[in-house]
Amino acid sequence: MVLGGIHLTPLRILILPVLARRASFRKSEKYPGGFNGMDRMAILWSVSAVVMFWVQFPEAIVTGLGVLVDTFGGYLAVRFLIPDGQAMRKAIRVIAVVCVIQGIPMVIEQIAHINVFGLVAGVPLAPAVREGHIRASGTMGCLTAGPFAGALIPVFLWLRTERGSRMIAYVGLAAATAMVVASYSSTSWMALAGSLIGLAFWPLRKRMRMVRRGLFCTIVGLHMVMKAPVWALIARIDLTGSSSGYQRFTLVDMTIRHFSTWWLIGTPDYVNWGWDSYDLCNQFVAVALTGGLLPLIAYIAILSRSFGAIGTARKAVAGMRGQEWFYWCMGSELFSMVMTHWGINYVGVLLMDLFVFVACVSVATSEARESEARRLERPAEAQPVPAAGAAESLSYLTA
Repeated sequence: MVLGGIHLTPLRILILPVLARRASFRKSEKYPGGFNGMDRMAILWSVSAVVMFWVQFPEAIVTGLGVLVDTFGGYLAVRFLIPDGQAMRKAIRVIAVVCVIQGIPMVIEQIAHINVFGLVAGVPLAPAVREGHIRASGTMGCLTAGPFAGALIPVFLWLRTERGSRMIAYVGLAAATAMVVASYSSTSWMALAGSLIGLAFWPLRKRMRMVRRGLFCTIVGLHMVMKAPVWALIARIDLTGSSSGYQRFTLVDMTIRHFSTWWLIGTPDYVNWGWDSYDLCNQFVAVALTGGLLPLIAYIAILSRSFGAIGTARKAVAGMRGQEWFYWCMGSELFSMVMTHWGINYVGVLLMDLFVFVACVSVATSEARESEARRLERPAEAQPVPAAGAAESLSYLTA
């Protein structure tokens, strides 16, 4: 809807009533467990990005307010709607249903060469085709649907261990895999590969510091011996035979070379940097060039603190295999998301999916801290009071 020049998209129509409802709750009820580092970085990123946009385009006040509703408002709404573990599990089950609603029509799109959503929605009826291969889109688009689904594989694998959720977990796994295959894009396969790689490191979960250091040394070593910079490896990624990996490499390369141009508030001049440079199909590049260094640091901090919170929570439940597996699946999903960041920018449904994930991490890690605190308090409460003689012996031993 357009009211007085203000565009109210379906996403904003959903967000605004949630924010209005949130305003009626007491502060302690809005965000159980309180705001954490991830929440603060998410707010800093969304607000600073819009402020930098206004500095570049002072006349685009209404547009900036719309973006603020999508990012700042969208994050607060999702954070409010997922206050506890029960809501988190329900959200994951609902996302599995979303995959089914998208996955089945995408398979039909591959077989019948028609997008059934085009019969009722504002999407093309004919499927997208590249190099003779159909790239099923559904309503999300071929570049969005696959990465969205591929990153969900780990949490669906965890969901199958939950009582009463095994059927929806298997259905979600099948639908998400179908979406990855039907979308036929390299970024979709990267999302799936990221999920599987993350899960494969489960046996090394207690040695991840060594793995991270080894990965860092490998990247530095490659940069030293390669004729091109290490990020030129992006140009080599072609999982479908029709990928535009070279354009994605160029985006990263030009962003690094033009650091002095965009670091303060971003720049609109990136459209003149080279072939297809207007297409910011890299989330890190998109955040940097449209907002500058501050939003980029805040955005990276969201991901970094999410990794840190998941790792801390996993260590807190060490020995409880089921809970460890849950946190490891969440970490694998985040790893998959980071991999897809190099092939697509997160807008619309992908951005909301990221918000849901961060909200789930906040809830899960908060509950892990509370559980750890209760576990540590329980032995102290159960400890019997020593007799007088025993007390004297105890004081002697202590001295």
